[in-house]
Amino acid sequence: MSAPGITVISEENAASHALSPPACFFLVDPVDGTREFLRPDGNGAFTVNIGLVIEGAPVMGIVLAPAHDRLFCGLVGDGASEIAAGKARDIAVRPVPGSGPVAVASRSHRDEETDNWLTAHGIAETISTGSSMKFCLVAAGEADVYPRFGPTMEWDTAAGDAVLRAAGGRMITPDGAPYLYGKPDYRSTAFIACGGFMPSN
Repeated sequence: MSAPGITVISEENAASHALSPPACFFLVDPVDGTREFLRPDGNGAFTVNIGLVIEGAPVMGIVLAPAHDRLFCGLVGDGASEIAAGKARDIAVRPVPGSGPVAVASRSHRDEETDNWLTAHGIAETISTGSSMKFCLVAAGEADVYPRFGPTMEWDTAAGDAVLRAAGGRMITPDGAPYLYGKPDYRSTAFIACGGFMPSN
């Protein structure tokens, strides 16, 4: 990927991991959801992620799910869209349905802390899938919240986070603070990606 004047941080470019984050940088993951990519029963839940971060916040995201023929794009302040099977549509987070909130959770990395959170917050249904598809399902109004407590890297989340924010969602820490990028070694901390559902604590 070439972006003159803009630093590109990616999983595959190990030398980039030691860089101090500039004010503006791309976070790129050519294959997010490697386990789903390699497993025959992975349901095609892998993505290609490109996110642009300015002053610690993702402002633009592109997430391609090639096995599902779905492309998600978001520009914060300008909205989000999806192209599926050659047809484009605008997407936005939805109000929580009357039957209760639907969560998405990791297919490969779900843990006890996540299960406890889902129970404590009265989640009516949980969809298990991989990669940045979880952000995109919330952004597209197919789910309401995505909690994550296990370790990830910022290139795993920035693109999907930007799509979610562009669709009207929010990304917060478990204690409700805004979620920022450019942490040491680009390691992500725990987060809650919210659509219409906002946890009370």
